[in-house]
Amino acid sequence: AVLAADQPATAAAKAAYPLTTCVVSGDKLEPNTMGGPVEYIYKEKGKPDRLVLFCCKDCVKDFEKEPAKFLKLIDEAAAAKAKAAPKS
Repeated sequence: AVLAADQPATAAAKAAYPLTTCVVSGDKLEPNTMGGPVEYIYKEKGKPDRLVLFCCKDCVKDFEKEPAKFLKLIDEAAAAKAKAAPKS
């Protein structure tokens, strides 16, 4: 896995990110005293890189234990956001 410090996320990826809270802790994704939000690029062979935002570095470790569980939550949020978006 590559942390965002090595490869910054694009503005488009950040704008499209469906959650306003940390997928692990549920805390708000905003500049905080724990150094967050932390940008993380999740790489899986054969799949596009994924941006995941965490409230702090500690949540990255929890994510890495079971990434599929948390990626599913992000996908569900993205689907809900897409449904809620006004159709033009």
